[in-house]
Amino acid sequence: MQDITTRKDIEFLMRAFYNDALVNPTIGMFFTEIAKINLDDHIPEITDFWEQQLLRTGGYKKNVMQIHKNLSSKKKLEKIHFDTWLSLFHKTVDSNFKGEKAELIKTRALSISTVMQLRI
Repeated sequence: MQDITTRKDIEFLMRAFYNDALVNPTIGMFFTEIAKINLDDHIPEITDFWEQQLLRTGGYKKNVMQIHKNLSSKKKLEKIHFDTWLSLFHKTVDSNFKGEKAELIKTRALSISTVMQLRI
């Protein structure tokens, strides 16, 4: 397996993650029923976010914390939701990539999840 090195790698990872997340019985409804995301619109945005986090080249400008606070006001985000998201995210990374950036994206995901749980 190769490491995450390009925007295309991140986009591939996001598509793989959302393929599982959308049908996950614990968190799927947040994407499909609460946020009602359109994957064609969401994938480029979330790829921007992770590209900025991982490669420092993305152009993500939205307030990710506020987006999740708004989501939680519609249906409370609880520890089980964050744990499920993180486990699924790590599984998706580990199934597709190996290397320094793959480990870094998992570390960043843990950090973001922890901060969100504390602030929401």
